[in-house]
Amino acid sequence: MEDSRRGGLSRVEKIDLKKMDEQLDRLWIMQKRKEREKQMKLREWEIDADKLTVNVALASGTYASVYKGVYDGQDVAVKVLEWGEESKRSRVEAAFMKEVSVWHKLDHPNIAKLIGAKMDSTNCCIVSEYLCGGSVKSYLQQNRERKLPFKIVIQLGLDLARGLSYLHSKKIVHRDVKTENLLLDENFRLKIIDFDVSRGESLNPDEMTGSTGTVGYMAPEVIECKPYNRKCDVYSFGICLWEICSCNSSYRNLSLPRLSRLITSPGIRRAMRPDIPGDCPRALANVMRKCWNADPNSRPEMEEVVTMLEAIKDTSTSTCFCFFRRT
Repeated sequence: MEDSRRGGLSRVEKIDLKKMDEQLDRLWIMQKRKEREKQMKLREWEIDADKLTVNVALASGTYASVYKGVYDGQDVAVKVLEWGEESKRSRVEAAFMKEVSVWHKLDHPNIAKLIGAKMDSTNCCIVSEYLCGGSVKSYLQQNRERKLPFKIVIQLGLDLARGLSYLHSKKIVHRDVKTENLLLDENFRLKIIDFDVSRGESLNPDEMTGSTGTVGYMAPEVIECKPYNRKCDVYSFGICLWEICSCNSSYRNLSLPRLSRLITSPGIRRAMRPDIPGDCPRALANVMRKCWNADPNSRPEMEEVVTMLEAIKDTSTSTCFCFFRRT
């Protein structure tokens, strides 16, 4: 018995406590390193605020203001979101994180480039490339009294279609496609902006519900708060293509309250579409109709829309598509 106890004591005495402490230290260091790497990964979009200068105000909204600025010698657009009341901070912060987490991974000629973002105790800002051509909406308003050359109509349509096709290939649904969220650069290239309501497409369609977007561009299934997917962007594209073709705003003659009442009537909203101009080429009109089909399953994929528009563009080089001012 005594020998057994002595053997047990001997085994206890052989434990190297110093070595154990070293192992625990190594594990702790490894854990901290992993946490730092995770933190760096989450913040890979963060910019150096000391390199940012905010200058002229460009636009303001309910939750944010947009300024022209300079970051590290480059002209940029700066979207500033104020925290506001403490009760609203969590909502603003969530919107900020959602937009940045989606946008910073994107890289395409028809997607505005995100430079980075910054968040502090008073506000948060999102910095993107400055696009001097303004919005497509403003450009169309400037040309309302005359039609755009067909070449420009097709090019703008293709730019938007390619940008959306890229987003969908990344399993991202924009959810607020409208001419106000399309900007032009110095080379007249269209680029998509504003990803604050964008989200990854769910494998379960029932997870994507709710009325998200802008009245007049929203697909029927979105308005009805039914499950939807990337095809809601296809519908919005059809409305944008109509606006580019007609140099007009869809439902311009309807006040917002009246339009809102109309789209809340199931029978009307599923049939209500802007009238296609009589001088719009048939092939282009067919693309619009396919895109704004009431049944999302009957709408084409954006990749297919790109193919259709490229075919129209190729045909137009040998055929005269003319747009005339309506009298």
